[in-house]
Amino acid sequence: MAVVVAADAAPVRAPAGPPPEIVRLDRVSKIYGSGDARVTALDEVSLSVREGDFVTVIGPSGSGKSTLMHILGCLDTPTRGTFHFAGDDVSRLSERELAHVRNRRIGFVFQQFHLLAGMPAWRNVELPLLYRKATERRAAALRVLDQVGLANRVNHKPNQLSGGQQQRVAIARALVTDPNLILADEPAGNLDSQSSRDVLGLLTSLHDAGHTIILITHDPNVAGIARRVLVMSDGRLTEEARAA
Repeated sequence: MAVVVAADAAPVRAPAGPPPEIVRLDRVSKIYGSGDARVTALDEVSLSVREGDFVTVIGPSGSGKSTLMHILGCLDTPTRGTFHFAGDDVSRLSERELAHVRNRRIGFVFQQFHLLAGMPAWRNVELPLLYRKATERRAAALRVLDQVGLANRVNHKPNQLSGGQQQRVAIARALVTDPNLILADEPAGNLDSQSSRDVLGLLTSLHDAGHTIILITHDPNVAGIARRVLVMSDGRLTEEARAA
């Protein structure tokens, strides 16, 4: 018997799959030194982060979270194990290719801001675009400064801005390349309570807008803003808890 399909029938759609992986670590270890001086900073860490995830990694000083951040940011490479970033095997990339990933595909936000004192906010924000010789850099910088609530501070130099405003400039700089991943290392560590809440609220808003974020912290209150909380101890991710 022939099967008749009405001309106006809605097409059958395949169920949507999971978002693509941005980060995949498989049994990654990082070892420094040898013999009695051997230190295992990361010990067979496995991790998957998909597009649109918001993940915090919490741990005390010496737990390995800074080493993990350097691996995730393509600032260092594993001693053992594999690390794929947006599908690329990082171990196979040249130094030039790693620099390309850092400049175009990862937006860094650091505790210390790392703004250039002599430049106004918009000039600080355009720097990643300057390195790649992009055009319309000023327009792009002004757009993201408006996005982080600093449209009226674009010509202010860092010493004319509060700590919270400086961190917003740093976040704008991370956004200006439209990266695959925002990697934030203790982004509220140098801020007062109100500025900390403002910056963490901004990161939450960016996640709600679709950005993928990994945030490194030692503070349980900061870690709790994410939907996924990973706990690091002695170089291992020892626990994963879903935030309420």
